[in-house]
Amino acid sequence: MSRLFDANASKKATNLSLNSDLLAKARKLNINLSATLELALENELRKAERDNWLKDNKKAIDALNDLADKNGLFSDAYREFQ
Repeated sequence: MSRLFDANASKKATNLSLNSDLLAKARKLNINLSATLELALENELRKAERDNWLKDNKKAIDALNDLADKNGLFSDAYREFQ
């Protein structure tokens, strides 16, 4: 699977505004804010890329599903569940 971003790219300082109580509690628990935000952003990027892929390929997916509905699948004879 290809990476969504270059994990070896240089770091860039960024200013953020966060809920002060959330920030205080995270700091008290020694949560690495940068690592946590990077992981959250990666997850959001992955979801957005998935949604875009599904949108871009909707016609093809629908066409394949219609074909399977009309003609069945090769594996239907071997399926042991309904």
